[in-house]
Amino acid sequence: MAELAAGPHATSDPAERARRQDRLQRTESAFESLPFDGAAARAYGEIYAAVQASGRKARGLRAIDLLIAATARARGLPLYTRNPADFAELDDLIDVVTL
Repeated sequence: MAELAAGPHATSDPAERARRQDRLQRTESAFESLPFDGAAARAYGEIYAAVQASGRKARGLRAIDLLIAATARARGLPLYTRNPADFAELDDLIDVVTL
């Protein structure tokens, strides 16, 4: 939800802002947000270590994706994404489902 909430603020185009706001509101009404809690923080350590071991960058812009992956891991849930390559090194930790 955090990435979707940032979306409307990341464009100066009014039409695109409206599309992004609509997407955010539809998603919020269809899904319950999961908290980033202690279990997710511990899972983030595992996720971070796996990414580092693969030689890929685990900080910067990538950090948001890894927080999402950690939340999924902590709850035993699959991670749904349009960009499965972003999570390739995590196959042993989470089930990545391509949309």
